[in-house]
Amino acid sequence: MEYERERKKLVNSLREYNISEKTLNAMKKVPRHLFVPSVQIANAYVDHPLPIGYAQTISAPHMVAMMCDLLDLQEGLTILEIGAGSGYNAAVMAEIIGSKGKIYSIERLEKLAVFAQDNLKKAGYSNVEVICADGSLGLPEHAPYDRICVTASAPCTPLPLIEQLKPGGIMAIPEGKAYQRLYLIKKDMEGNIIKEDRGGVIFVPLVGDHGFNMLCGDR
Repeated sequence: MEYERERKKLVNSLREYNISEKTLNAMKKVPRHLFVPSVQIANAYVDHPLPIGYAQTISAPHMVAMMCDLLDLQEGLTILEIGAGSGYNAAVMAEIIGSKGKIYSIERLEKLAVFAQDNLKKAGYSNVEVICADGSLGLPEHAPYDRICVTASAPCTPLPLIEQLKPGGIMAIPEGKAYQRLYLIKKDMEGNIIKEDRGGVIFVPLVGDHGFNMLCGDR
């Protein structure tokens, strides 16, 4: 009951960001305390990003909500998520797209991929599959995707992700290094790309062949 009260309080506080009722209702159902390390449970319903190990974070709830609204999620969609983290963002999206929808979530760190999949299973989400791979390459075997949600900042939009976005599809992606911007990318039915700047953000870097390369000293 205590977690439910804290969750309700958190969700109500997100109304100041003009979040849709659809997204708020989904967040009311997702037990965020199941998606944070045990040492962070007391902070599970605080609107801040939290460390989840391996220099990674679980995004602040308001950012998760804003990304969901930006993607205009609907029931039954097929979604590619880049950066599973702890699985929380995928869980919120899974609530919105329902049992007929499917999420493929890529996480480059094997231990985090296992952590995310375990959390999702524990919370009862069976329509999310976590894959350990280079997210900057996307996941061509299940393409094209109705939506692509990128939860790490890229140097520029990875070409494989643009190619794997379905005509009529939407992508949300942060870009930049020290100075980051969140972009909404739409692909029209002819394959043309429309890119809109939706403001400043802070995310961990996207590491991979089409992201930042840590071996070369990028941070």
